Amino acid sequence: MKKAVIYIHGKGGSATESEHYKPLFPDYDIIGLDYKTFTPWETGKEIHAAVGESKVKYDHITLIANSIGAFFSMNAGIDSMIEKAYFISPIVDMEKLIADMMTWTNVTEDDLKRRGVICTDFGEDLSWEYLCYVRDHPVEWNVPTDILYGSCDELTSYDTISTFAEKHHSGLTVMENGEHWFHTEEQMRFLDKWISEGK
Repeated sequence: MKKAVIYIHGKGGSATESEHYKPLFPDYDIIGLDYKTFTPWETGKEIHAAVGESKVKYDHITLIANSIGAFFSMNAGIDSMIEKAYFISPIVDMEKLIADMMTWTNVTEDDLKRRGVICTDFGEDLSWEYLCYVRDHPVEWNVPTDILYGSCDELTSYDTISTFAEKHHSGLTVMENGEHWFHTEEQMRFLDKWISEGK
């Protein structure tokens, strides 16, 4: 039985991060996906194609997705091809996140609709097309999923993540004082233990 882990990185990440998971899944081939697009409708197609190709070669596919990589994965229509998913600091309510970013920058919905795209001081472009897509395509996700969440995540509130976990019957593990970006030695030890215990 051939098994694979597909890793979908977050914003600013790369497929090379997948190397970290090799010791945790010694019996699996580890595949890191470097997507080239950054919208759910385009990136979703990339992820769907990559998972589809892997499904031809492998009997079992596990997904590990980080931050916006989880959001893109949930927009990719890959539920039937994935056996298990691990989400690290996933973006699970993009509409709320966009609304929060609009609040941070004093941008109204009318402003965004009129201008189409608004650049922000914190490096994220707000897009009317993106917001409309998110509203028109609510997340549907039917894969057994475990979620790792840092209590100091500045992008997603505990209420938001716990509501998602409850709705989708997902496991939820909270690291006290963990950040959105799991990267310190202590955070990565916690992450490794979480995956090892969830297998």
